[in-house]
Amino acid sequence: MASAAATTTSAPAQNLNPLSINIKLPPWLSGLRCPFTFVCPPPPPPPPPPPPPPPLPPTEPVVPRSRRLPSLRVTTEYDSEEGVFVNKVSCKLAGDLAKLRLSFQSDPQGQWQGGGEEGDPLQQLFAAPLVGLITKRFSVLYDVEARNALLRGDCSLPGGAVQLRASHDVKAQQGEVSVITSLGDPLYKMELSSLVPYSGLPRATFHFPIGQVSVEEKRNEDDEKVLSVYGIGKSDFLDGVLTAQYNENDLNLRYCYKDKELTLVPSVSLPSNAVSIDFKRRFGPDDKLSFLESQKEMETSTVTSSTLMNGMLFINIKWVKISK
Repeated sequence: MASAAATTTSAPAQNLNPLSINIKLPPWLSGLRCPFTFVCPPPPPPPPPPPPPPPLPPTEPVVPRSRRLPSLRVTTEYDSEEGVFVNKVSCKLAGDLAKLRLSFQSDPQGQWQGGGEEGDPLQQLFAAPLVGLITKRFSVLYDVEARNALLRGDCSLPGGAVQLRASHDVKAQQGEVSVITSLGDPLYKMELSSLVPYSGLPRATFHFPIGQVSVEEKRNEDDEKVLSVYGIGKSDFLDGVLTAQYNENDLNLRYCYKDKELTLVPSVSLPSNAVSIDFKRRFGPDDKLSFLESQKEMETSTVTSSTLMNGMLFINIKWVKISK
């Protein structure tokens, strides 16, 4: 009994892991050795850590934009024959959708009032004012002293093949209406213009790539109706443009050469043989000099212009000499 109990007590101690299996291989199999030696490659290195995120840009304080005033352009010309200054002021409105223009004359001697005596100081500074509002399709020019307005407008019908253009003088109750249509090719057009109220045959104008020809009914000195022909043609010539203009038995030949710094425009009129030369020289983006010699008008003028404040102000000074 005692021995049986001892046997029962020692049996669980020898078989602690019942899943372990002890297999005894035969001596001939346990003595075998593999002639090859396998070397396991080293494990790959761990991937590098991801780069740190870039630093956030510094936040700039939001500054409210100041209200930008429209650019202003001022032009002044002096007429030595009349002894007056012609001033023009213009500015663009609504993001260049419209332009407001003001022109007036200044008489420093004040001889317009009182028959040579000193007149109204306001009249000396601000005379013959004209106010204009100009857009792409419509424009209004108002004469303050005459209390008259000139209206101009144009539009295109759907498709663009037909264009309409009209002008109207409010005080005179007169105007002009034009119809322009293309002749198959957009480069060739026919224009018919008629006065309103109707006073005669409409003016017919044929437009082609290098010019145009117009035929219009007019009255001569004997009050007879005659047809008047006007034509103009342009062509490239010697790095410039040669223009021939014909109007009522007068022919004008004009050549224009222009580059970034120089502009030269000589012209001659036939049969009068009057010669004129227009010369312009630009010294910089803001300064230029102009010279005009005209035998037909018996006039010599010199214009010096300068732009200040990076395009905000434009000053134009003109000197005119009239030969008698």
